[in-house]
Amino acid sequence: MTQTAPVPAYLTRTQERALALTIAVVTANAYYIHPIIGEVARAFGVGEAEIGLVPALNQLALALGILLLLPLGDFYSNRRLCIVFVAAQTVCLGGMVLAQDLVLFTAASTLLGFVTIAPYLIPAFASKRVAPERLGQVTAQLTAAVIFGILVARVGAGIIAEHADWHTVYVGAFGLMAAVTAFLPIAMRSEPAAPKQSQARYGALIASVFTLAAKHPDMRISAAIQGLNFAIFTASWLALALHLTSPAMGYGTDDVGYLAGVAAISVFTTPRLGRWADKVGPRKARLTAAAVQIFGIALFYPLGFSIWGVLVPLLVVNMVGPTIDVTGRMTLFTLAPEIRTRLTTSYIVTMFVGGAIGSALGTAVYDFGGWGGTCALMLAMSSGVLGLALHAERRWQRLQA
Repeated sequence: MTQTAPVPAYLTRTQERALALTIAVVTANAYYIHPIIGEVARAFGVGEAEIGLVPALNQLALALGILLLLPLGDFYSNRRLCIVFVAAQTVCLGGMVLAQDLVLFTAASTLLGFVTIAPYLIPAFASKRVAPERLGQVTAQLTAAVIFGILVARVGAGIIAEHADWHTVYVGAFGLMAAVTAFLPIAMRSEPAAPKQSQARYGALIASVFTLAAKHPDMRISAAIQGLNFAIFTASWLALALHLTSPAMGYGTDDVGYLAGVAAISVFTTPRLGRWADKVGPRKARLTAAAVQIFGIALFYPLGFSIWGVLVPLLVVNMVGPTIDVTGRMTLFTLAPEIRTRLTTSYIVTMFVGGAIGSALGTAVYDFGGWGGTCALMLAMSSGVLGLALHAERRWQRLQA
């Protein structure tokens, strides 16, 4: 007789909010450096190109961690994995706080990225523990927590660094992670043990991520678009922080932090634009968003010499940038359910590889060509997004004909 696994009890509203808070705190760790990157560079006595390796390696390690560690959720308890990896993040942040040179700081930041998989495990954990009629609501709540974590990290880091120093930012982040590590076992109820799988099965699962990616060109196009899109995101914020805090501009890190607050607009616009994408189709919506984005990016250079002027392109990009991601994910959700997780793994890995490239290129190009060089880089990447989005839409139309 086949034994049926016990159904886990539903999460309470308090537990749902605690999980959302966990995602926000865990996600924030990768983004504290955005407004304070110039301060960190000066503290370690390095240039813009060198300090760009810190966020770049963090993003690359995150991509590698998603590829190698996220599939463990099919073999072990999601609760146990989250607790272990959140605790590991806390240890890595402690290493960043104690680091006395750039090499150790970068090493700790890189390891931090590698073990940052809780934001991708928690939604899977929660989806099995909410009533079916509330699944969308809870999923949206957890997704909004990611945006909120990025927003608070960038705004808070800029303000704290201006009134204290950049080191205080990471001391505070360590305290938040220690608190999350302590209460996470309570927020995540125990779950039935996952069936054990053989190591060979795990290896085959990892290999199938690449096999499936090779078989689905639509996924590869969507992943490439989001990789470029996320590269624009990281390059723009890192270069903007260096630009505005340079002696020529003279703004403080708190000003950069306040400026990062414009990202809050995406919390309100993304759900509405997502509903619009449901009506017109994800590929058409993505093409429109890409066209609007390139218009916004073209405004960065002429308006980028005033903190008030740069608000215009930032608002445009923060309105449509997340929509490009949402519509890309929508193209995956039309595929067979049994392969969506592995295709999403490829998509997310490509996204963070793009983010790493954007981090490295954004700071290196700024070091070489200043604000104008970085704006040209962003315009070139945005042209790539638009070209690929147009190709995807035309390809889809041919398939439907």
